[in-house]
Amino acid sequence: MVLRIGGLASGMDIDSLVEQLMTAERVPLDKLEQKKTYTEWQRDDYREMNSLLLDLDTSIFNGISKQSSYIKKTVTVSDADALSVKNVTSTIDFSGSMQITNLAKSATMQSSDKITAITDSSKKLSEASPAVTAQTITIKAIKKDGTMQSNDEAFSYTIDPATDTLDSIIAKINKESGVTAFYDATSQKISITAKNTGDYNDSSTTDNESEIVLSGDFFTSTLKLDANNATAQTNNRGTLGENAKFTYNGLETTRPSNTFTINGVEFTAKKVTTDAVTFSSTPDVDGILDTITQFVDKYNTAIEKIRSKISETKNRDYAPLTDAQKEDMEDDEIEKWEKLAKSGTLKNDSILNSVLTKMRSNFSTAVSGTSGFSQLSQIGITTTSNYLDGGKLTIDEDKLRAAISEDPNAIYELFQKDGDTTSEQGIARRLRDSLKTAMTDITAKAGKTSSVNNTFSLGKILNNYSDKISSYEDKLEMIEDRYWARFTAMETAINKANSQSTYLTNMMSS
Repeated sequence: MVLRIGGLASGMDIDSLVEQLMTAERVPLDKLEQKKTYTEWQRDDYREMNSLLLDLDTSIFNGISKQSSYIKKTVTVSDADALSVKNVTSTIDFSGSMQITNLAKSATMQSSDKITAITDSSKKLSEASPAVTAQTITIKAIKKDGTMQSNDEAFSYTIDPATDTLDSIIAKINKESGVTAFYDATSQKISITAKNTGDYNDSSTTDNESEIVLSGDFFTSTLKLDANNATAQTNNRGTLGENAKFTYNGLETTRPSNTFTINGVEFTAKKVTTDAVTFSSTPDVDGILDTITQFVDKYNTAIEKIRSKISETKNRDYAPLTDAQKEDMEDDEIEKWEKLAKSGTLKNDSILNSVLTKMRSNFSTAVSGTSGFSQLSQIGITTTSNYLDGGKLTIDEDKLRAAISEDPNAIYELFQKDGDTTSEQGIARRLRDSLKTAMTDITAKAGKTSSVNNTFSLGKILNNYSDKISSYEDKLEMIEDRYWARFTAMETAINKANSQSTYLTNMMSS
C-alpha cells in the first residue's frame, strides 16, 4: 500500500483529482461489468423460456396425452339412491342392469360380559386386577379382496404392562390392524369390527368362516372376547361378514365389497332393490372438450410468449446501469431504464425459432396409420389465418364436439399414437419430442438454476467476464497506487521547497 499524502502543501484536492482520474480509468471495467450483466439477463430469459416449454410439456403429458382424458363418461342411472356407476378404464360406452339382493357387511364381535379387570382405560395395565402380564397379541382380518390376512400380514404386538394402557393398545390396533376397536366405559365392554366387508369362507382352514381371528390371553381373559367372530356369532355376541349379492345383466354373483369394478366400470351398491337398476353411458363431451381447450390455450400462450421474446427490439442506447449510475437515479427511473436495457436478449434466437418451426410442422403433418382421424382439421382445430400469430391454434367448437361424440378414442389416437417414424407418431408425441429437444439445447446454453457455470456455454462466458473483471480490478488498484505515489511525491517536494523557502526567509530577516 502506497503512503498517501493529501494536498496539505499544494492546497489541491488530491482525493477528488484521483477519483476523477480513476473514473476515466474505470470505463473499460464498467463495460465488462455491463456485458456480464447483460449475459446474466440473457441466461435468465433462456431459463424462463425453458420453464415455459416445460410447463407446456407437463400440460400435454397430464392432459391430451392421457387416455383417461378421453374415457370420461356421462353415466345415467335409473335409481341413483340404490346404485352409483363411474367409469374407471372402459374405453367404450356401456349399458346394463343390476338388481341388488344383499349389501356387503363387516364382521363384528363384542365382549361376553363386563370387563372387570380394567376399571379405567387410561391406567397402566400393570394396575389391572388381575394385572395383565407381558404377552404378544395378534389379529388376523379379512382383506379388501375377500381373502384373509396371512400370518405375516397379521397385526402383532407385544404388550408392556408397565407402559401400555387399554387406550394405547386400542389406538395401535385401530391404526395398524385390519379391525377397528371401541371400548364403551358405560357398558364396560369392547367392540371389534372388521375394516373390510365380506364373507370369508375357506374349508381348508380351521377358522373357515371367520373374518376376525384373535390370539392372546389379553383378548380372551381380560377383554372377554371370543377367539373369532364365527364363535362370537354362535354365542349371539357377534356377526359374520356378508358379501354383496346382485344380478348383473342376468348373472347372479357376489363381491366382498359394496364397491367393485366390472369391465373397467366401478359400481357402488347402496341399498337392496326389488327391481333391476338400469344404467348407460355416453362420452362426457364437455369434460373432453375442456381438456383439449386447456391444451390449445396453453399452447397459444407459449407461442405468444416465445414470439414476443424473439421479436423484441434490442435497445442499444440503453446499456446496463453501473453502480455509480444507479446512485444518481430514483428507483422508478432505474426500473424503467432496465426494462428497456433488458429488451432483445433473445431476439431472433435460433433455438426458439427452430422449436416454433418444428411445432407448426408437428400440427400440419398428417398422422399416418390411424383408424380414424389423421389431421387436427378433421376435429375442428386449425391454425389462425393471421400469419403474425405464428401458428396459434383455433377451435371450431361445434366440429370438435361432434368429433368427441363420434369417437373420443380416435382423438386420443390422433394425439398419442405410437410409431417408429415421426409421420406415424401422434401429434402430442411429436410435440413433446420437439419441446424436449429445445429444452435440452437451452439447458446446454443457459443451464439450470442449480447448474455450475462451467457446465453451460453462457456460464463459461460469465466466468470469463468474472476473471477479466477481477484482473482489471487488480490493474486499477495498481494504477490508483501509481497516481497516489506521484501526487505524494509532488506534495513531498512542495513541502520541502516550502521548508527551504521559510529557512531562507528567516535567514535574510535575521
